[in-house]
Amino acid sequence: MLNDRVAFITGGGRGIGRAIALAFAADGARTAVAARSGAQVESVAAEVVRAGGEALHLVCDVTSTSDVKSAIQETTGRFGPVDILVNNAGYVESAPVMRVSDESWNQTLAVNLTGTFLCLREVMPAMIARRQGRVINIASTAAEIGYAYTAAYCAAKHGVLGLTRSVALEVAAKGITVNAICPGWVDTAMTEESIDRIVRTTGRSADAARATLESMNPQGRLIRPEEVARVAVWLASDAAAGVTGQAYNVDGLEAEGVAPDP
Repeated sequence: MLNDRVAFITGGGRGIGRAIALAFAADGARTAVAARSGAQVESVAAEVVRAGGEALHLVCDVTSTSDVKSAIQETTGRFGPVDILVNNAGYVESAPVMRVSDESWNQTLAVNLTGTFLCLREVMPAMIARRQGRVINIASTAAEIGYAYTAAYCAAKHGVLGLTRSVALEVAAKGITVNAICPGWVDTAMTEESIDRIVRTTGRSADAARATLESMNPQGRLIRPEEVARVAVWLASDAAAGVTGQAYNVDGLEAEGVAPDP
């Protein structure tokens, strides 16, 4: 479905970003994976190549305009203009709102929201000129509902959803789609970090903390990164050409607050 299309994925060194990179490559895309950790993106790119795909690994801080510009330019020079942008870079801290520092607030919005804007802004001129493009923003169920102790993250992800809908309307007649995927708790390193924070702040065991997160999903489990990746593949494909400005939950009904059937 994605033969020879050029994909640029932020936060591509682990978790959902890694799963999307591998899924895109398996579908024939030429994939640029970007993150702040050079070792992580190098490892993912090597996985793609071992599987027979084409990959480029890039060190990029999405909060830096110059980093984003350089990474997109390098991708374009290697593979051609970006056809598919996946904004997946994320950052979260947990604290009561009265203890959230200016630095924590600003960093959370910078990575989750401003980084999404910077990448989108950088690829948009070429997409408009070619009248084709796919933008997929990895938001969160935190884009739709509130979670205690993560005010900055929820604010940023709500912003991502607003940005998605606004830009989708702006470019709807230009052959470009802009959509969001809103995962619930996913079995990733970021979730493990959240579990560690719960253990440190509450004294509960890691198993108990994990069980709490699993119980928020009426299916009683964490979402697998590959489940999110398959939705991203579809949104990037021609099959989703008429789909834009939408948010797709991959959460087992977590955001609906539906209690599981006992």
